[in-house]
Amino acid sequence: MRPLTPELLLRAYASGIFPMARSREDDKLYWIDPDQRGVLPLDNFHLPRSLRKTLRRGIFEVRCDTAFEQVMRLCAEPSADRSDTWINDEIVRLFCELHMLGLAHSVESWRDGELVGGLYGLSLGTAFFGESMFSRATDASKVALVHLVARLRRGGYTLLDTQFVTEHLERFGAREISRHAYLQQLARAMDGRATFYCELDCDWEEALSQPITQIS
Repeated sequence: MRPLTPELLLRAYASGIFPMARSREDDKLYWIDPDQRGVLPLDNFHLPRSLRKTLRRGIFEVRCDTAFEQVMRLCAEPSADRSDTWINDEIVRLFCELHMLGLAHSVESWRDGELVGGLYGLSLGTAFFGESMFSRATDASKVALVHLVARLRRGGYTLLDTQFVTEHLERFGAREISRHAYLQQLARAMDGRATFYCELDCDWEEALSQPITQIS
């Protein structure tokens, strides 16, 4: 079997499938193509009131792409609500290569110089495929998610793919759509253009309240 390359991985995502391992210790990857796909609509993002208060207090410093591999490694660690994860060393290797190509990104929450929460994902066209998140402090990953959504709206993205819907993501408006509906959205996103490194010249609150930026 041919080794999986970043190029093959990009083609897979663009066609609607993604890889997972059965556990972090499993050295094999399996292609996933769910009947129902999780998405978080960027134009209908729900920000809980309590989290809005946390964001306004500025407890965390939010950075992008300053500790990409560290974010991945922390996402792969077991936690109190999950004894194992699907992120193995092969996925880490592939996504670190995609990060070097400028296609995979992390959003990080820092407090007192320590990385305490974050997420990572893949950017293609006007789609962002959210892969995983972790938190070592209350609301740290949620703050990273809000800043991701603000950046995606400002950068001209149209699709935030969450793969599956969890109770955590439901609070922000995530929902399931059929494979057919997802592939239609994905096809439109692959024809578009967005930028993750947009000039976020306003704060998160303003970015969430303004219309989604269109990149021509």
